[in-house]
Amino acid sequence: MLKQLRLVFLTMMTMTAVLPLAAQVRHVTTVNPMSKHSYDEVYEYDYVDIQPQFPGGERGLINFINKTREYPYHAYKKRIEGRVLCSFIVGTDGRVGDVRVIRGAGDESLNREALRVIGEMPKWSVGKVGNHAVPVRVVLPINFRL
Repeated sequence: MLKQLRLVFLTMMTMTAVLPLAAQVRHVTTVNPMSKHSYDEVYEYDYVDIQPQFPGGERGLINFINKTREYPYHAYKKRIEGRVLCSFIVGTDGRVGDVRVIRGAGDESLNREALRVIGEMPKWSVGKVGNHAVPVRVVLPINFRL
């Protein structure tokens, strides 16, 4: 009987020690930003305490994209439309980097233009976990419609 009580007590103590740790799990990936030997941890957008934000918020981001985006001449003449799904990392200093096309629009000129627009973005407010600035991956669609 004493062994059973001890086992129940140890099981309960283990569960109370493990449950708070489970709540702290975050989706973190590693990125190799240009070196074969250096990997950085990057947090996913939905798994940080404070998400990075474009200056002016979502409305400011839409306005920036609409002002900066130029429809490629080749795609315009051929009436090509589409959406380019891009990802980029907002660093701990707010700069945008590691810009990539996740899913292209089917026309390379639209993909290049989406990369150019994201590359010209100003600094964002940084993402945070607790009180620490962390690099955060952001996924953003860029639409091309005539």
